[in-house]
This record gives sequence, C-alpha cells and structure tokens, in this order.
Amino acid sequence: MTLPRIFIDGEAGTTGLQIRARLEGRGDLRLLSIDPARRKDPEARRELLNSADVAVLCLHDDVAREAVAMIENPATRVLDASSAHRTAGGWAYGFPELTRQSRGEIRAARHVSNPGCYATGAIALLRPLTDAALLPPDYPLSVQGFSGYSGGGRALVDAHEGRAHPDEPGHPMAGPFKSYALTLTHKHQPEMAAHAGLSQPPLFTPHVGGWRQGMLVQIPLHLGPLGVTAARLHEVLADHYAGERFIRVMPFERGQPADPILDPQALNGTNELELFVYASPGGDHALLVSRLDNLGKGASGAAVQNLDVMLGLEGAGHRYGVAEGV
Repeated sequence: MTLPRIFIDGEAGTTGLQIRARLEGRGDLRLLSIDPARRKDPEARRELLNSADVAVLCLHDDVAREAVAMIENPATRVLDASSAHRTAGGWAYGFPELTRQSRGEIRAARHVSNPGCYATGAIALLRPLTDAALLPPDYPLSVQGFSGYSGGGRALVDAHEGRAHPDEPGHPMAGPFKSYALTLTHKHQPEMAAHAGLSQPPLFTPHVGGWRQGMLVQIPLHLGPLGVTAARLHEVLADHYAGERFIRVMPFERGQPADPILDPQALNGTNELELFVYASPGGDHALLVSRLDNLGKGASGAAVQNLDVMLGLEGAGHRYGVAEGV
C-alpha cells in the first residue's frame, strides 16, 4: 500500500516542530523532509510541495500564499496553518466539530485552513449559540484571550527561553504579562466573525503571559437582553459537542462548574478543548470560558486532526498529544 506523503513547509518553526513530533513514528503516512542546506531554495521547496499528497504550510501569511502559488500538481492538497486563508473562498475551515457538515467539507476539500488559537476558543463557544438562535448575529460581544508566550512565534519563544541573539534588541512582548492589539484590531477578529456566525467582529483584547503554552478565552454575556439562562447556554453547548473526542463541556452543577479557578496550562501537550459556563448569583450574567493548549487544539494538534480527517484516518485512534517544550 502506498502511504500518503506529507511535506511540512516550515517545519523548523514552533508549529511545524510540534506537527512533526505528533506525526513521527506513525506507520500510516510518510514524512517528506527538505535538505536543511536547501531550506530556503525555492526550487527544492517547489519540488517537495508538488510531490506531496498533502502539503502542510507553517509559514508567515505572505510566504504561505507564495507556497500555494507554487503548487501545480492537481493531486496535492494543502493544509495551511497560517492565517492567510481562514476566511478565503474555496477553503474549508478546519474545525471538524464546528457543524454537522464540517468533517465532510474538510474530507472533500483540496484546500483546508487551520483555525487560529484564540479564534478556536471563541468560535467553539459562540457558533452553537448563534446556530440555536440564542445569540443574535449582531449582538455586541467582547472576547478576552490569555495565551502563553509560544503563541508569539519562534522569536518570542527564544526571547523568553534565553536563545535570543545578544546583539538584538529585547522583544517588546517578552515579560511576565503583556496586553497588546490595543488598537482593537487583530487578525483573528474577521475569522471569529465569519465562523461564529456573527455579522460584526467582536471587540477582542488579547494578552500574553510568561508561561510557555496554554490558553484561556473568555466571553462575558449580559443575559437579560438575550432572554436566556446560563443553564440553557450550557445545555446547547453540551448537546452540540456530545460524543466528541477532543471537546468537553464541563459539568454545570448547581449553576456553576465544579472548578472556580482555571489554570491555562492544564491541557498542555494535548489536543483537548474544555468549555465552561459560569453564572452570577442572580443569574443576570454569564461568563463563557474555553481552555486549550495554544500549540495543541490551537495549532499543531488541530492540524494533525485535520490531516487525519482529510486522509480518512481520524478513526484510527492516533495520539494527538506531544510533550511540552517540543
């Protein structure tokens, strides 16, 4: 049997390294690698992109677009982990659990865009509620995200872990805690709106902390204008994700989840996503929270899951986790 050939373009980056670590040792596919000496050689990349059954792009947006343009082989499929194609026409959105149709769309697509980490946490909470008409598409929403520093890419990882070049200026995002995108624009906002069923992007404020990986995404809601209870929101989420391997809606016992304190690092090294619904004592407010590894379900783990859906291998029970620090 001919094994599917997988080429990770950009395998030396944070996401690419973790995708490769998740795939190494599997006997149901074949990993193609570029000669390190030719990593920046366009012709070497072109050859591998066109010889792969699936090309996984772990590149900056402009370079990802260039890579897609290099592919002339109609049999080569693309899984793009950049943000270049997340709202582009003709690209399937790689969130298998999002709707009842999502898996089939990913399986049939030639081009699949891997979701963003913050967007995954927000969309997982919002899309079931907009589909159930509990949340109007034009409802004014605020989303806050808190991520480990690996979400900032290789340069920020090196700055935190002592590998930055001594002659380089300090990374502006390095430190125990930083808020950013304070212009109230962020590349995940259009993605959140498009795939959460919203007619306008939410107000999004991201933050990065001094831990390596792990993420919380929080969405506060005033329930009075919505005419809905926190218990009903929880019920819809639980029904939507019932039976899913990687997404768990945490129990809503006596009006609250059992855990009143959340550690963003609790799911590190996994492809899991946990969803929580908290309610104020009077029931007037709710707080929706998602917890995930920004390098797992938020990036590399999701990419491997999408790859398996594309290849019809999702039911094989593969391990999608990887050791922290890879």
